[in-house]
Amino acid sequence: MNLRTRLMQQLRGWGPVGLLYILLCTFTPSSQTVLPETFLDRAIPFNPAGVWIYLSFFIMVPLTYLVVDTPTLRWLTRALQASGVVAGTIFVLWPTTLHYPTIVDNGISAQFLVWMQKWDSRCNCLPSLHGALTALCAWALAKTKNFWVTLAGFVWGLAILYTVIQIRQHVAVDLSAGMLLGLLSGIGAQLLQKRSLPEAHVASPVLRTSDSKVAQGLK
Repeated sequence: MNLRTRLMQQLRGWGPVGLLYILLCTFTPSSQTVLPETFLDRAIPFNPAGVWIYLSFFIMVPLTYLVVDTPTLRWLTRALQASGVVAGTIFVLWPTTLHYPTIVDNGISAQFLVWMQKWDSRCNCLPSLHGALTALCAWALAKTKNFWVTLAGFVWGLAILYTVIQIRQHVAVDLSAGMLLGLLSGIGAQLLQKRSLPEAHVASPVLRTSDSKVAQGLK
């Protein structure tokens, strides 16, 4: 599959998710549910320096689209679309937020995090799309059956998920919900892909028969 086709698949899969999230950032609900912190959140201290690994998510997604094979590419596109639709529905029906820490540090990482949060929605926490899409990309990279690519995807994904909590963009509850959403979307996309394969196999003999008849007619 050429680069242009891969970019189009990425636009079809990731584009609607981003557009939906941007539109929902303009939505201000009348009430929001505050998500609780767990022992896992308390075990990971807040550190704005994690923002850079957090942002590497925006490299991981397009890079995954460049690495995986054609069937995985289509699977990933469907899974991302499903995650976006489900998450967007939940964001509207059940807006959630969390207790964001006050940032007093004047360092570059801290100030960049402050700037980033100004543009981010604080009522679209559960499920975490960062968690869902990171899990799907790590899964897609594992489908390459290449040990080093799989390992890199796992370690990179784990680092991103850690920093999601470290910079308090999400807590363990909504991050876990996002990862679960990614898992279910991936399973659904996989089932849909397997269901479409028999139809292609049924159609192919018909085409071959038709082609042979045409060839005989030409003789």
